[in-house]
Amino acid sequence: MAGPARFLAGQGVGEKSADFAGSTRRLLGRLRPQRAILTVAGLLAVVNVGLNVAGPRLLGHATDLVLSGVFSRNVPAGTSQQDAVAALRASGHGTQADLLSSLHITPGTGMDFDAIGRVLLWVAVLYLVAGAAGVIQARMTTRAIQRAVSELRTDVQHKLARLPARYFDGQPRGEVLSRVTNDIDNLGQTLQQSIAQLVVSILSITGVLSMMFWISWELALVAVVTVPVSVIVATRVGKLAQPQFVAQWRLTGRLNAHIEEMYTGHNLVRAFGRQEESAQIFREYNEQLYAASWRAQSISGLMQPAMMFIGNVNYVLVAVIGALRVASGSLSIGDVQAFIQYSRQFSQPMTQLASMANLLQSGIASAERVFELLDVDEQTPDPVRPAVVVAPRGRVAFEHVGFRYKPDKPLIDDLSLVAEPGHTIAIVGPTGAGKTTLINLLLRFYDVTSGRITLDGVDIATMSRDGLRAQIGMVLQDTWLFGGTIAENIAYGSAGATQEQVVAAAKAAHVDRFVRTLPAGYDTVLDDEGTGVSAGEKQLITIARAFLVEPLILVLDEATSSVDTRTEVLIQQAMSTLRAGRTAFVIAHRLSTIRDADTILVMEDGAIVEQGDHESLLDVGGAYARLYRSQFAEAVAEI
Repeated sequence: MAGPARFLAGQGVGEKSADFAGSTRRLLGRLRPQRAILTVAGLLAVVNVGLNVAGPRLLGHATDLVLSGVFSRNVPAGTSQQDAVAALRASGHGTQADLLSSLHITPGTGMDFDAIGRVLLWVAVLYLVAGAAGVIQARMTTRAIQRAVSELRTDVQHKLARLPARYFDGQPRGEVLSRVTNDIDNLGQTLQQSIAQLVVSILSITGVLSMMFWISWELALVAVVTVPVSVIVATRVGKLAQPQFVAQWRLTGRLNAHIEEMYTGHNLVRAFGRQEESAQIFREYNEQLYAASWRAQSISGLMQPAMMFIGNVNYVLVAVIGALRVASGSLSIGDVQAFIQYSRQFSQPMTQLASMANLLQSGIASAERVFELLDVDEQTPDPVRPAVVVAPRGRVAFEHVGFRYKPDKPLIDDLSLVAEPGHTIAIVGPTGAGKTTLINLLLRFYDVTSGRITLDGVDIATMSRDGLRAQIGMVLQDTWLFGGTIAENIAYGSAGATQEQVVAAAKAAHVDRFVRTLPAGYDTVLDDEGTGVSAGEKQLITIARAFLVEPLILVLDEATSSVDTRTEVLIQQAMSTLRAGRTAFVIAHRLSTIRDADTILVMEDGAIVEQGDHESLLDVGGAYARLYRSQFAEAVAEI
């Protein structure tokens, strides 16, 4: 299938809502802290609706006064109303007689303009007060909703900080961003546009229906007959539309994830000539999103015209039956006029509720995605009374450590090693051997599956994560800079660092030499991509950041991979100074950079297959020697 046929087929995107009712209750529960403001807003809504409902009744009374004045002027003075009615019946004008009998006239007089004026003045006052109450109610509702959405954003932000690294490893960043931005924005818009209108519509239906039964229960029953039909239509359309809204926002997240990936790796995409493939994937995702959105809006769009049709049928029935009741003298023209207005007021909120259906369903679909994020299992909480290393020295011990990303696929099994204080431990091995995983376990980005890791004899699982990581400085192969000055980037991990300390760390990491060449020096502003500095210079800035922290334990994951050979020599000298007296873990592929390490660990398939210093491992002629010779052969080939 292709084109529209493929769109209509759905491509498996018509998932059902996970729990529409439960998500709605949970969403309303988010408004509970704002109940004081919402209660006042609800009272103002009652005032607004009550006064608006009273308006047509007063206008109907004014109509009766005008009509009574017309008849009073045409009936001779001294003639009673009963005599005038009897005379009309005798002359064969039964309809006019019935109409006259329903009025209160004073023969020989005209219109009572004072009474009519008083009624119209009351109507004007009612509508002015109702309008003021409506404005204040809308402002209070807006404030309450925006506070609730703000608190939701805060909760999501805190949730992201408590999620384990495992979650982010398994989720596209664009998908997470879509939940945090698009879905919360859509949810806020839904609450803003629907909550107040929903309350007003329900109050309007209740108030109008009461007035209709007060005026004529027979006509009220005619109007009420259409309610079950409206409910059935709304329910059927809603059930059909909701899965499409769920699909719409799921596909929005997938499309955002693809866009984020392609723009993050824009240069790489162009370098490998994959623009057309990327554009083709975008088109496919975009077409699927178009199809889901088209179905959702098309189905939910049926609601409003259907409700309008039902409302028009109701209006015709009320007008015809009301005219017959006036002709029979059972109702006055003013009552029928008021009833017709109430009939319109009755169908209007019903139509509004129907028109809000697609908005509500879209908002609940977004709410489900946000709540799904909030319900993700968090990382193991820190102990209530975390252990503290009293006299930190930097001794790290892995004791029979086992770890696996997936339960059925072990990665590290029964690994033991000891890093003595002040020693440099180099970790080498092929890609996927578990080198970076070892560091992630040390930093508790992941928790061990079995065994334990200790810092100066204290199990790191009994320490707080902040307390543990405060002892560790880390420089990664992938540099990370944020939007800000170079000085702010260097001082990122050292709150309260002075300018002199920043400059000293920059000099130690050989950052100062190129910063001085920039027009604004340390005040040069970088964006989050580090535009304006080279990849090697970004690496140097992150190394300066580690210098400034002065950690007890230093972790270097290919920290010199982005610098030239001359700079690498300078960095190695600086690292030797930085490592003095500190325990250091160095992950390296270029074995020439770790020749002076106290201990070199060779890892394969999550296990340490060799360990020793550079010379002893070469003498053994094992895995390390093979790696070293292969790199030497590559260097000779390059020359």
